[in-house]
Amino acid sequence: MRQILLEARNVRKSFRSLSQDLEVLRGVNLTLIKGEMVALLGVSGTGKSTLIQILGALDRPSSGTVAVDGVDLFSLSQTQCAAFRNQHVGFIYQSHRLLPEFSALENVLLPLLIGRIPRKEALPRAERALEEVELAHRLTHRPGQLSGGEQQRVAIARAVVTNPDLLLADEPTGNLDRKTAQGVFNLLRNMNQTRGLTCLMVTHNRELADELDRRIHLVDGQLAEDT
Repeated sequence: MRQILLEARNVRKSFRSLSQDLEVLRGVNLTLIKGEMVALLGVSGTGKSTLIQILGALDRPSSGTVAVDGVDLFSLSQTQCAAFRNQHVGFIYQSHRLLPEFSALENVLLPLLIGRIPRKEALPRAERALEEVELAHRLTHRPGQLSGGEQQRVAIARAVVTNPDLLLADEPTGNLDRKTAQGVFNLLRNMNQTRGLTCLMVTHNRELADELDRRIHLVDGQLAEDT
């Protein structure tokens, strides 16, 4: 029996622009099944990143609900919500967002230390995550010493080091050349299959999107399934 991991219902989001409200999301409904990998498509400016931020509880909707593994995210306090994100949700962005003064290993360690995992336990977990993305030989390198593809692999390791239930990827291959992008995509797909990791990936790359389990489009503030 298929289990629901994420359920968003009637999610709306408006922004105040000058003297009027701009409604970006107009009643979004979305269900993600545990273990599936779904592509989120849409032209620039349609609100895909806004939706990702809300689904990961980095932003609040104007109205509507989001539940992850049965937990109503916006019924939690700010502290509870931050703890839930740390333990259950991983994020990857188009820009790797690594801390430049930290090594690859230190960047991957951060979510564990923030989650109050003792350093003695966190260190081997971070090392294993970097091994999984084939960067065991780059542990002490800082982001500026890594290629674009390697930086994004560090970002992936950081996103999955806490063993999240849900991975939200916002254009994770958007800044990479075609070959490197395919390598990063293959890595994410492999994690989806071996870890059973549920992933929602924003992408403009139709070829990559066609390799996923489902494709959904954000059009005029609402979602439509790709048939």
